Amino acid sequence: MSLEVIKHEPAGTADAVIIWLHGLGASGNDFVPMTEHLKFANAQVRFLFPHAPQMPVTINQGMVMPAWYDITDMSIDRQIDSEQLRESAAKVHAMIDEQIAQGIDSKRIIIAGFSQGGAVGYEAALTYPKPLAGLMAHSTYFATADDIQVNEANAQLPILVQHGTQDPVVPEVLGQKACAILKEKGFSVTYQTYPMPHSLCLEQVQDMQKWLDERF
Repeated sequence: MSLEVIKHEPAGTADAVIIWLHGLGASGNDFVPMTEHLKFANAQVRFLFPHAPQMPVTINQGMVMPAWYDITDMSIDRQIDSEQLRESAAKVHAMIDEQIAQGIDSKRIIIAGFSQGGAVGYEAALTYPKPLAGLMAHSTYFATADDIQVNEANAQLPILVQHGTQDPVVPEVLGQKACAILKEKGFSVTYQTYPMPHSLCLEQVQDMQKWLDERF
């Protein structure tokens, strides 16, 4: 079953795509305002904001809410349902396939993810069988680091990791850990921190813009 998606088209014919994955309990609407903050001189960027499916989440007393996968324990290393995470990553792959079928070069597609969406972003981007433009991981963690099967097509994928130093939900140590693991695997990682909680800030968006301009 495919994901429901909010689409934001550029003024001209789209020649690049950013797929943005929201966090637990949120929706694709969360990051729609980014279309007003990020502007591109050399690209016509289509933004896609998918909604996670509804499912019961163990750490929230089994309440049904938008989630990319179940979290069963909030210990520092997070106990999660890896099968559900990979199912969500497969749905992101299907979205990428659809964009390529519409004429977008895979090398002009970027995956972005916040918190739980970022964990899916790692899996989706690094296992995709065609080269992508990059991955942005915001306030998140590398949930499948121990057994991910990185596809050779994205073994050199540029990755931007951004984290708040005051994050009480996903502690910054998890962002640092992800960065260290990625470097061990041979990835080029840009790591940036901000004095903020589990959120975004203006300085961060400005840094995103610079990084994206190098990709597009």
